[in-house]
Amino acid sequence: MTSLDERSVLELEDKTLVTPVSPARKSHPLDVIQHGSFSGSPQASKNIYMRNRVLKNLKIVLLSSKINLLLPFGPLAILVNYLTGRHGWVFFLTLLGIIPLAERLGYATEQLAFYTGPTVGGLLNATFGNATELLISIFALKNGMVRVVQQSLLGSILSNMLLVLGCAFLSGGIVHCKKDQVFNKAAATVNSGLLLMAVLGLTFPAVLHYTHTELHFGKSELALSRFSSCVMLVAYAAFLVFQLKSHKNLYVPVDEGVIQTENSYDNEDAEISKWESIIWLSILTAWISVLSGYLVDAIEGASIAWNIPIAFISVILLPIVGNASEHASAIMFAMKDKLDISLGVAIGSSTQISMFGIPFCVVVGWLMGRPMDLNFQLFETTTLFVMVLVVAFLLQEGTSNYFKGLMLILCYLIVAASFFVHADPKSVADKIHKN
Repeated sequence: MTSLDERSVLELEDKTLVTPVSPARKSHPLDVIQHGSFSGSPQASKNIYMRNRVLKNLKIVLLSSKINLLLPFGPLAILVNYLTGRHGWVFFLTLLGIIPLAERLGYATEQLAFYTGPTVGGLLNATFGNATELLISIFALKNGMVRVVQQSLLGSILSNMLLVLGCAFLSGGIVHCKKDQVFNKAAATVNSGLLLMAVLGLTFPAVLHYTHTELHFGKSELALSRFSSCVMLVAYAAFLVFQLKSHKNLYVPVDEGVIQTENSYDNEDAEISKWESIIWLSILTAWISVLSGYLVDAIEGASIAWNIPIAFISVILLPIVGNASEHASAIMFAMKDKLDISLGVAIGSSTQISMFGIPFCVVVGWLMGRPMDLNFQLFETTTLFVMVLVVAFLLQEGTSNYFKGLMLILCYLIVAASFFVHADPKSVADKIHKN
């Protein structure tokens, strides 16, 4: 048996189904409530509406994705940390707990983009797309773990360029095995150029260090890194203007079918409101921030407990977790023959980390008084240089197939194996493994 207020809500919903709504402005149930159109108490009706709205939000955001089954691992990691202090388990459980948060963060950003338009929406995606990696990096910088920051950001670039893009090419090539998939070669060329510029910024501090040609030992390398980082941030800002304003037609998909799909996507409605999206972004970012602190604190202990080099944890394990949502999105779009979107997710994210994430962390380290520089050491810099050349070579034709994807995945396996046997001379935990 329903109450008077609940009956009033049901009557209002029935009326809105038959009453024509002006196209200029759709009436919202909350507006009617605020004007006291209910026969019962307006405040009680408003409370019912707000309660139902909150329940609907929780259902959409927390229960609509199967990956959210991993959410309890976050609180469990904190509990294990305080009860046992076993860093290996804390690290593993925290990794599992961050995966669904990174995916839901991407969802909330997409919902907010419905209200901001394509330009601001693109900037929001650029900001929050790699939020997990940046939060982990900031906490690591705060703890003075400069090498973890460098290696995790490097790993994010390699993971997106090789593993994410390779899986997208492979899955798309298998589904569409009778043809070569086509993507926008001009846009891919621009991103490849930016990746090469990032390699340039990382190469000179390393060369300066290993050739012992610094004018002021230990200072010139850091000063050059900070100057280069400022230049790279300016270049990335110019790239955003180029991509979202002056030359946005350059990023139109080459396949007419994809254009129609993109246009139809614009006609979709958001599932949650603008302010609800902002609230969820704040909540998810705060929770990722909390778990990132526990994750960073457990890295060295996990390395010793598992007898795994910190370089492997930083370059391979951390980026796979941070890129989980991007990985799934790139594969899904490639299987639907929307390769330009897959390329934007994979290569676009690599470009963002290399031209924004790395220099941003250098500037943040500068403000914190941490010696974060662009000297990623010889092994890491050489790896990035070779892999950028491989990816740029594979993208120059503007086509993809399953074999190109397989090559990228195999390249990533070689890189992963290399870091598994690589002992970082600056890592305390790796020195323990040696002894």
